[in-house]
Amino acid sequence: MGLSKTIWTNPSEFLRSQQPDNPVMFFAPAVLQATARRFIDGFPGMVTYAVKSNPDEMVIQNLVAAGVKGFDVASPAEIALIKRLAPGAAMHYNNPVRARHEIAFAVEQGVVSYSVDSASELDKLIEIVPAEGTEITVRFKLPVKGAAYNFGAKFGATVEVAAELLKRVAAAGFIPSLTFHPGTQCIRPMTWDAYLRAAAEICQLAGVKARRLNTGGGFPSYRVSGEVPDLEAIFETIDRVTAEVFGADRPALVCEPGRGMVAESITSAARVKGVRDGAHVFLNDGVYGCMDELPLTGMIDRVSVLTPEGKKRDAAREGRIVFGPTCDSVDQLPGEVMLPGDIAEGDYLLIEGMGAYSTATNTLFNGFGAVVMVTVLNPAP
Repeated sequence: MGLSKTIWTNPSEFLRSQQPDNPVMFFAPAVLQATARRFIDGFPGMVTYAVKSNPDEMVIQNLVAAGVKGFDVASPAEIALIKRLAPGAAMHYNNPVRARHEIAFAVEQGVVSYSVDSASELDKLIEIVPAEGTEITVRFKLPVKGAAYNFGAKFGATVEVAAELLKRVAAAGFIPSLTFHPGTQCIRPMTWDAYLRAAAEICQLAGVKARRLNTGGGFPSYRVSGEVPDLEAIFETIDRVTAEVFGADRPALVCEPGRGMVAESITSAARVKGVRDGAHVFLNDGVYGCMDELPLTGMIDRVSVLTPEGKKRDAAREGRIVFGPTCDSVDQLPGEVMLPGDIAEGDYLLIEGMGAYSTATNTLFNGFGAVVMVTVLNPAP
């Protein structure tokens, strides 16, 4: 996937001029940097970026330019990427389950922050990682709602187990810290409230003062028309509740947004391959491509349809079944997508807010998946 050298005003200008047959991702560096500064200015602590959400080199470079100084890395490949593109940046290896060779690689690369959620994985870290100057953050979970899907199903210790792990971390000579993830696309500030109160309880049970508290990712992106996420309300809740429950023992705060950081900077464009019998729309991109996550998190309704000449279709909208290009029947967008009734073959379907978990999960299944990245000043159609 290459990045165009020309900077276009917006997606419609490019589509009208080039009329591409492959899917296009329109990247707006100015939007990404503005979002990064919104986090840096508003969050009451250190802002890191979850590389997994979009590891494109231009994304990393623009975040560094905006002032991001830390990255949540989940694999040796991500560690190597950040080491190359952002030398000197903090790297938090917050994938709680790692093979021994992965831990050894991280030590070689100078990583000094790891997360853990089980005794067996803590044993590995104690065995391999030098304790002096190294932080181990215990990851915990709660049965709270408010996210698109639950991260606690895979990672996180209970409050009681987390307290025991935190005691072991401190006793082994590591810097004791805590971390949690409220779940993806978390829109309720009170979810963070519950986690912060549980973090204070864990410290009390363990008799350990946490050096830092990583409040996770989960920060929402703008997916539904008219429902713009109030990030500042989440920041305020985190700051206020932390002060309330920890008092003089307040830990330094960290966050690791992925989707909330990068989503708004990219708009996707897929070309209509066919409209079958007025009911089904087939695109040249789908769930094996840059739309992989939509069946999990729900359809983004910020959708526009442009003609090959770049004119927006404005006919009354009708529910359509939308398929991707592959021969697999699961290659379908969720539910019925409301599209202009006059949508036609050759048109372009544009979805805003597609910067996260799109290019990162794109595949070449069935011979499809060739995507072009185009730089724009404004990602809106």
